[in-house]
Amino acid sequence: MTSGLNITYSTLTDQGERAVNEDYLDVSITPGRQGFILCDGLGGHGCGDAASQLVAGKIREALEKSKSLEESILYAQEELILKQKQENEEDSMKTTAAVLLIQGNTARFAHVGDSRIYCFEKARYVLRSQDHSVPQMLVKRGDIREKDIRHHEDRNRLLRVMGVEWESPKYEMSDPMAITGRTSFLLCSDGFWELIEERQMCKALKKSKTPREWLENMEQAVLANGRGTNMDNYSAIAVFIRD
Repeated sequence: MTSGLNITYSTLTDQGERAVNEDYLDVSITPGRQGFILCDGLGGHGCGDAASQLVAGKIREALEKSKSLEESILYAQEELILKQKQENEEDSMKTTAAVLLIQGNTARFAHVGDSRIYCFEKARYVLRSQDHSVPQMLVKRGDIREKDIRHHEDRNRLLRVMGVEWESPKYEMSDPMAITGRTSFLLCSDGFWELIEERQMCKALKKSKTPREWLENMEQAVLANGRGTNMDNYSAIAVFIRD
């Protein structure tokens, strides 16, 4: 319970049609603060899944010590760089990160890469994090449309990830946002959002009474659109804030 609002959540992760699941989810629940973490590893050969698990765990560890979002991501980045050097995997142990932190009646989120965080109010799509990818950059320049991102040939080319030395912080932070008894959040990897459009997310949300039901309804669309296409790992965390 947070200031009279009830926060519930559910998680989903699946390897899709790949041999290994490189996505990793984690949750930090402490008095007055709820943190939700989703990472999508890059690098293959055991490096992507190791990176995503390490970063998610280190962010959770920092949040549970009451560190800020910024401090938590920087700590995880430092720990990942250290692990790379220990394992001689500087070129392959990398990951995205998407983190939602709810404190009191306020939420903030941060991300690196193309794992997304969506916010919905009364089952209506309000905003999402902006991918650190080539197609998102092309949208900002006006070269392609938003809807073209999902099928763009360079959709997997990321401009920012965790596990590359940063001269300055590469995470992007949202402004604080007020939450209500009808706010919902969705954190998801690209293997999830590439296969379901925002209107389908909203449609599924309208008919779902719980976060688990919302994820199950969306997963049906993800599977219908992706099965037989060498589906990537797909993962999501659904968060409901209700009166």
